[in-house]
Amino acid sequence: MDSAWAFLQEMVHLYIIALIGFIVRKMGVLNQDTDYVLTQLILYVTLPALILFSLDIPFSFSLMKEFLLLLGMSAYILLLSIFLAGWMRRRSILVDRQKSVYEGLIIFGNQGYIGFAVIFAVFGEQGIVYLTMFNLIYFILIWTYGIYLFTKDKAQIAWRNIILNPGVVSTLTGILVLFLPISWPGLLTNTFESVGKMTVPLSMILIGSLIANITYQDFGSLMKNTYIWKAVILKLLIIPLLLLPFGAFSIPFSLLMIAVLTAGMPSAPTMSLYAQKFGGDTHFASLGVMISSLLGVLTIPLLYIVLHLIH
Repeated sequence: MDSAWAFLQEMVHLYIIALIGFIVRKMGVLNQDTDYVLTQLILYVTLPALILFSLDIPFSFSLMKEFLLLLGMSAYILLLSIFLAGWMRRRSILVDRQKSVYEGLIIFGNQGYIGFAVIFAVFGEQGIVYLTMFNLIYFILIWTYGIYLFTKDKAQIAWRNIILNPGVVSTLTGILVLFLPISWPGLLTNTFESVGKMTVPLSMILIGSLIANITYQDFGSLMKNTYIWKAVILKLLIIPLLLLPFGAFSIPFSLLMIAVLTAGMPSAPTMSLYAQKFGGDTHFASLGVMISSLLGVLTIPLLYIVLHLIH
């Protein structure tokens, strides 16, 4: 249980940073414009730098095998999530503006912000290597199927944006460097490391600031919405536990742990952005993200403990 206690300490550390973001937003130090700037800074600068730095490691065939296992688990859990979310949507009696949000909250987790923060805090740079590969299909889906949920129009999917998405570009570039007998120059490596490690504190400050954006009135009314709670329970507990059957195979425990923890990340703030852009219910989306982010401080360590007990 020492490892579980250490993990819980790391989670508390991350959420204290989020609390700082919440406080400074309430104080007026940060505002809605700052949220946008932080999002852009993480998405286009610090996260790609972290990916490029982490993937600058020697290639081995065992690493290739681990990558294929991670891609397989990622495809499996995303397909299951899409099936479950679609089934839950059809059974719901929500208005149309909320149905797309409901589905998106179940499928897409905060794998780019909290995901990288948690995995880096616990597993270090090696964890980021694995998480980057696990996230590859996710990055493509959130820019395609994620938009399709809200528009039901394939023409609205901007394939150029998908190809040029910073997460996809940095991942593919990092993989290319990984497979080739080359490495980044020392100066670039140090720069990527310094800039990339800003991702963790900036991500958690952003989460805290986004949570502070919910008004008490909206919070009180939407807390009574049972569909938000259904989405949160599915996202944080049920979906990640569907990966447990992989434990019966000869999969390294660290890979399974990263897959389960990543699949159990809180709902993605991107759903709030899509709701705002494509006419969804932004308050419903924001509250779903907020509640799942708050409960994540309990459920993520719980998943960690469950896996250790089974292992």
